[in-house]
Amino acid sequence: MAIEVRIPTILRTYTGGEKAVTGSGASLAELIDDLEASHPGLRERLLEDKDGSDDLRRFVNVYVNDEDVRFLGGLEAELSDGDQVVVLPAVAGG
Repeated sequence: MAIEVRIPTILRTYTGGEKAVTGSGASLAELIDDLEASHPGLRERLLEDKDGSDDLRRFVNVYVNDEDVRFLGGLEAELSDGDQVVVLPAVAGG
């Protein structure tokens, strides 16, 4: 199963500068674990420990085929071959 993951500029140091990488997994959690095996450090930037379980960091937005994963089940969001996952850090400032 091949899933394309679009990586924002700020996280490309973990992917050797690649804008997109390929991973696999039946859920977003499995995909992130698979990406961590190939790109160490990426998981830590996407997830945080909340009360003993992992959750997406508050200021990281993840989309599966243009749908926000928070509305698709979060880390349990189901993935299929050919899906595109986009990681977008929230931007703030003034």
